[in-house]
Amino acid sequence: MTDETGLPRVLVIGETLIDVVERPGGSREEFVGGSPCNVAVGLARLGMPVELLTSIGDDNYGNKIVEYLERASVALVGGSQHHGRTSTARASLDDRGAAEYSFDIIWDLGEAGQVSEPVAVHTGSVACVLEPGATRVREEIDRLAPHATITFDPNIRPDLMGEREDARDHVEKIVRLSDVVKVSSEDIAWLYPDQDPRTVATQWLTRGPAVVFVTAGAKGSFGAARNAMVEFATPKVDVVDTVGAGDAFMAGIIEGLAHEGLLGVEAREHLHKIDVESLHRVGEFAAHVAGLTVAKAGAQPPYLSQVLASMGQGNVI
Repeated sequence: MTDETGLPRVLVIGETLIDVVERPGGSREEFVGGSPCNVAVGLARLGMPVELLTSIGDDNYGNKIVEYLERASVALVGGSQHHGRTSTARASLDDRGAAEYSFDIIWDLGEAGQVSEPVAVHTGSVACVLEPGATRVREEIDRLAPHATITFDPNIRPDLMGEREDARDHVEKIVRLSDVVKVSSEDIAWLYPDQDPRTVATQWLTRGPAVVFVTAGAKGSFGAARNAMVEFATPKVDVVDTVGAGDAFMAGIIEGLAHEGLLGVEAREHLHKIDVESLHRVGEFAAHVAGLTVAKAGAQPPYLSQVLASMGQGNVI
């Protein structure tokens, strides 16, 4: 459950693709992306051992992804690269840096191998709703939930989610298996039109999770637990674009929980009794990770040293 360094090992399950970012004026850039992949890279940059179970082709884009993950120190689970093409997402940015997405995604885990028990498992986004891969994701979560902390980010992409009711059903099934959920206010607005995010977070807490974090961009975020609800301000930064901001926040949550000693099945009872101080520290750390990400182009999460410097905390959280 830990690697040779003794640090908790995290498994991330989900899509990896190439983000084609089109900016106002016609400029274009390509980045490795996909919400779960972004989380995996974010965790690695925060110093956590991480494995990624995904699906990429053996084309030029797929080879680019493999090289990127190697540089990021993310271990690719065997069988994650297959014959065929690699998925892409096109992000069109407006003058404020906000992204509108369109997708060409194939999600099939095929012959990808199983992974021995990690301390935590993260999944989310397209991987949980798009078949045939979604079924394999749910099977892996079912298999690993008794042995690991489960974290989940629905990261709704309406163009790929099908009917709202079906997507809601998929999301709620994973919520019930999860210990920690991170969701944006936009996700909630799509899943539950006209419902208040705090109401939804409170409802989800009754279905299984210990903590639900809700993000709202520049408006800040909050964390809801059974005994507390804590708000976190968004750090003031010059926003370049918002690509990968939520994924960076998610990586910050997982690292923050690890630092608090709240990852792993042995810590599940303590996680479900998380106190206000711990919840605040985790949320504040995650907000800084996300803030540093939006200050750069593309999904480029910060390294731990950069986060600590931005928080004025030297070399300790």
